Amino acid sequence: MDFTANYDMFLGDEHELLRRTVREYAEREVAPHIREWDRSGAHADGAETRGHIRPVLRRMADMGLLGICFPTSLGGAGMDYLALAVVCEELERVDSFLRVIMSVHTGLNSMTLFQWGTEEQQRRFLVPQATGERIAAYGLTEPDSGTDAGALRMTARRDGTDYILNGEKIWISLADVADTFLVFARTDPDAGNRGISCFIVDRDMPGFSSAPLHGKLGVRAGNTGAIVLQDVRVSADRRLGAEGEGFKIAMSAIDSGRFTVAAGATGLLQAALEASVRYSLQRHTFGVPIAEHQLVKRMISHMVRKLDTSRLLVYRAGWMKNQGRRNTRETTLAKWHATVSSFEAADDAIQIHGAYGYSDEYPVERYLRNARGAIIYEGTRELQELLQADFALDVRGNPPLRCELPAYDEVRWNA
Repeated sequence: MDFTANYDMFLGDEHELLRRTVREYAEREVAPHIREWDRSGAHADGAETRGHIRPVLRRMADMGLLGICFPTSLGGAGMDYLALAVVCEELERVDSFLRVIMSVHTGLNSMTLFQWGTEEQQRRFLVPQATGERIAAYGLTEPDSGTDAGALRMTARRDGTDYILNGEKIWISLADVADTFLVFARTDPDAGNRGISCFIVDRDMPGFSSAPLHGKLGVRAGNTGAIVLQDVRVSADRRLGAEGEGFKIAMSAIDSGRFTVAAGATGLLQAALEASVRYSLQRHTFGVPIAEHQLVKRMISHMVRKLDTSRLLVYRAGWMKNQGRRNTRETTLAKWHATVSSFEAADDAIQIHGAYGYSDEYPVERYLRNARGAIIYEGTRELQELLQADFALDVRGNPPLRCELPAYDEVRWNA
């Protein structure tokens, strides 16, 4: 069965061609190596981990994936936000570390530059990121501030026309790989969320350092680390948005990041379903394929339901992005539903595989480990639940931000 069929109310022929292209790439060039990369990544130092990440990044850049949803005039592929969703689905269908690259480089960083950057900043920073010439990451989380992003402690002190940044960020994907980072720091210690600003920081700036994190449960093939800024001097033309707008910028970035995470979780869910179908048709117990046992059928049917609902929620959010409409509620719901559903599907996939599912001979144990992280990052499951309740109770509105993602327009996108 083709689990990606019958979504033509959202997708066109160009999206399906993109899906086939990305799937062929991921299955041919990544899938044969992913078990080895996942195993070594759990114990590798930063240099070993980067050994396979950099070639992957170059290949994704050559395919135009890193700038898939940006205008050709800015170095992008000229496609829309639904295309971004398709790419994230197909990449995470093979492994989550591939989708994390899209979430961090494209979703959190580049889409934020596209939304908030001046023309000069877009030309200077976004163009080389859209083409993959430079790799980008996102620095918000700190040792003492995760979901409570407004509690961050990194400081940005004015020094003439420059800022001096000091502090530490942690759980930064591509920390040891990226060339450029969006970093959030406190410019006014007494202004709460309104005292945070956003800065574009390069790895080669004096005082910048990074180190990998070890012992992760999942996404072991990817690079995650900490970055430390010690008296890093950043010129004012590298401030994104106005001084004090950093918290709003961070939240709008997370909207984009959540969209990519939700799309990726849908791809992982599909992978768990496909693996379960294959195995249940091959494995025999009590003289019949286990696919004939009702409780196995029940688990598979629940995966189908969760896959369709997750994908529809993601595509609705993508459609709204294409219209330039505020979609925080819809994207939050898609992220919550898809990430929880993918974890549940991976858990059931292990159950269907039995003892084999508990080893890395089959990919389903990796799916479970990878799926668990998405329930935490880009906003925990609990935060998403509270947000949905607040929207339903009209405690939290869905007002437009000062700056929205531009609507997709074919003429302008390819101008």
